Amino acid sequence: MNRRKMLSLLGLSPAMLAGARQKPGKTGIPSSPGGGKIVALNPKGNPPPIQLVPMAKRLDTLDGKTIYLVSDGFPGADHFLDQIAIWFRKNMPSVKTVYRLKAGGFADDDPKLNAEIKANGNAVIMAIGH
Repeated sequence: MNRRKMLSLLGLSPAMLAGARQKPGKTGIPSSPGGGKIVALNPKGNPPPIQLVPMAKRLDTLDGKTIYLVSDGFPGADHFLDQIAIWFRKNMPSVKTVYRLKAGGFADDDPKLNAEIKANGNAVIMAIGH
């Protein structure tokens, strides 16, 4: 096999290999009996530590509760949430559903809506499109 092809398959360039063979005085990298030492940094960096967020408390029952059906405005989400509201009216008439359109995109915060849900709601079904 051609030496150049083999090096390229390994991800090395001939110039890099030649640079690693230079004398320690020229590169500043100490050489070892097996060849030069190559130091590399991870281009991804170090990710921040993960913060775990506990799940919300679960309801014992939905009877007499208010469920907010929230859409982020993705096309078709309103029809999907409407079908959920129809299902609740047919199968669990004691459950009140409230449809709301969230301001901004799916990752944006909507403090006004969050305050309304905390004050008046018991649960949320959120339709997040992609």
